[in-house]
Amino acid sequence: MNVKSNKKLTERLRPLLLATLLLGTAVHAEVRPLDRIVAIVDNDVIMQSQLEQRLREVEQTIAKRGAQLPPRDQLGAQVLERLILENIQLQIGARAGIRIGDEELAQAMATIAQRNGLSLEQFQAALARDGLSFDDAREQVRREMVISRVRQRVVADRIQISDHEVQNFLASELGKLQLSEEFRLANITIPLSDGASPEQIQAAEQQVLDIYRQLRSGTDFAQLAIARSAGETALEGGEIGWRKAAQLPPPFDGLVSQLPVGGLTEPVRTPGGYIILKLLEKRGGSVQVRDEVHVRHILIKPSEIRSEAEARRLIERIHERIRNGEDFAELAKSFSEDPGSALNGGDLNWIDPNILVPEFREMMANTPAGELSPPFKSPFGWHVLEVLGRRATDSSTQVREQQALNVLRNRRYDEELQSWLRQIRDEAYVESKL
Repeated sequence: MNVKSNKKLTERLRPLLLATLLLGTAVHAEVRPLDRIVAIVDNDVIMQSQLEQRLREVEQTIAKRGAQLPPRDQLGAQVLERLILENIQLQIGARAGIRIGDEELAQAMATIAQRNGLSLEQFQAALARDGLSFDDAREQVRREMVISRVRQRVVADRIQISDHEVQNFLASELGKLQLSEEFRLANITIPLSDGASPEQIQAAEQQVLDIYRQLRSGTDFAQLAIARSAGETALEGGEIGWRKAAQLPPPFDGLVSQLPVGGLTEPVRTPGGYIILKLLEKRGGSVQVRDEVHVRHILIKPSEIRSEAEARRLIERIHERIRNGEDFAELAKSFSEDPGSALNGGDLNWIDPNILVPEFREMMANTPAGELSPPFKSPFGWHVLEVLGRRATDSSTQVREQQALNVLRNRRYDEELQSWLRQIRDEAYVESKL
């Protein structure tokens, strides 16, 4: 699984409060007497027992947040729609042959337990206290992993970012601010299908304006999101987590920077519908700098023909010759046994101290710029080093380009995901029996 996939899976299985852990599709919930079909979804069905189980879980989650529950019929419609979308994605995964092996699943469960600060045994006990079967939890994680894999394969693979886009982004104001503030956001989405009629557009506009008026008059944002939003995170009160301004599509990238904490954007028409954002929290704002050191060194290694003591005596003689005025670079070319730097006069160029072994890093930190260190030992052998300079930098060109690429992919991913979810929902055969 690549970085992107890991990142998305972590978001869907983010550190979980035990009471709200693993609330997801209950495709294989126990069938009770008088169970009935509530929806037909392509080649599968959703049962009343599944809907009731998810409803209970969602109601428990909302209650633990201290939020007010919307009317049960509204909540039921939202939960059924979530189950339908998840069911469609699971069927796509089955047709594509996507499988999650037992070993991979066991590792995922161990990771979830670790993120909660628990051993696997403690994790199982915590689930039991909350009335959740460990086997059911494992199957839910398996389904979430399948959905994540489906999305990565179908959505992420469609996103292509060119070098030109990366360079344009780095040159833009948003690119320069990519290490600026982060915003914790929630949203309410009123969807519009491609090719919506004027009547549908007007109805959606009236709906979002009504929601906006309620929010302005003090109605709880999370409650309205749960009851009326069509966004992917509606049942979580609309919360979408932390985002940088540069990760948001226009015009939200500019709007959120101007919001106070607790503030709302006015409804904005986007290709997918109307969206209202709320700023829940913000953090950061200062550029994260990294210390780098320009250093060169000479390495002498003990070997079968050179004992430890002999290696130490040789580095001491080289150290003395440098102190007496001989050229460091020439001695490095003649004696150093570091193949990566010897031919360059021992020069390691600008380097991040954090990637070095502790012994080298500590000696480098204790050596003033322009001075020579005493001989010292590391796991690689005996060294002498010279610090040529120090600087603080936000990142190298390569790192900055990778950051820009990640931002652009994340930005495009959210848009592509919502578009794809609308597409598969429109194309699926769905018959509601509610």
